[in-house]
Amino acid sequence: QVQLVESGGGLVQPGGSLRLSCAASGFTLDYYAIGWFRQAPGKEREGVSCISSSDGSTYYADSVKGRFTISRDNAKNTVYLQMNSLKPEDTAVYYCATVIDCSDYRDEYDYWGQGTQVTVSS
Repeated sequence: QVQLVESGGGLVQPGGSLRLSCAASGFTLDYYAIGWFRQAPGKEREGVSCISSSDGSTYYADSVKGRFTISRDNAKNTVYLQMNSLKPEDTAVYYCATVIDCSDYRDEYDYWGQGTQVTVSS
């Protein structure tokens, strides 16, 4: 069964850090680029970051550039999103998804996880 499972979310104070994980089962992540998205209440789901499968190129939304870092460990079949200097506006459900090549178009992403809640609040 093909599955992506996100974990690592939680409640953190402004300025704090979290590391999200996206673990794959039923298939190997090696051949896929992986994107992270987030959706806040009442807002559209937006792309946060993406890492390619070929050369490990990374892409970030302007809102998280310099604060978030995406990485992958193919041996563990897992992709990570290290989030530092968190702000209240980062509060959202975070999702990972597979794609052939990193893309701005959400419809190109096929397998999605169930999401993990990140809440940034004092």
